[in-house]
Amino acid sequence: MTADTRVDTMVHGAIGGAAETEHVREPLLRHLVGAILRRARLRQRRTLQEVAGAARMSTAYLSEVERGRKEASSEVLAAVCAALGIRLVDLVAQAHDALAASVEQQQRVRVLTSVRDRASSSARHVRSTTTSDVVALAA
Repeated sequence: MTADTRVDTMVHGAIGGAAETEHVREPLLRHLVGAILRRARLRQRRTLQEVAGAARMSTAYLSEVERGRKEASSEVLAAVCAALGIRLVDLVAQAHDALAASVEQQQRVRVLTSVRDRASSSARHVRSTTTSDVVALAA
């Protein structure tokens, strides 16, 4: 790591135990949308084949969309929503709510930045501007 390298990390289980670090990232929209579509389909107790047939797409493609592996076009999303009997605007609203909740949860974690001082070999720890209850450190 160079002297100017900053590493922002979030620590899971930081209170009272070993912690695993990972980069703080917002979830991808395709993952959120896919999970929402899958939950809607499962609530209706319908199979991938049933919904894919009603949406006029392949079962494999719908499966990829639900798993967040494919970035579906607005036309595809509209077709799947119609097949599920939900409005596209409601899908988008649910994705917005899930993303907002994820961001809010991340802001509850105090993210520390480890900065190596060029003049000396010691590292100093700088607190980020976010407010939260948990302190995390990346070295």
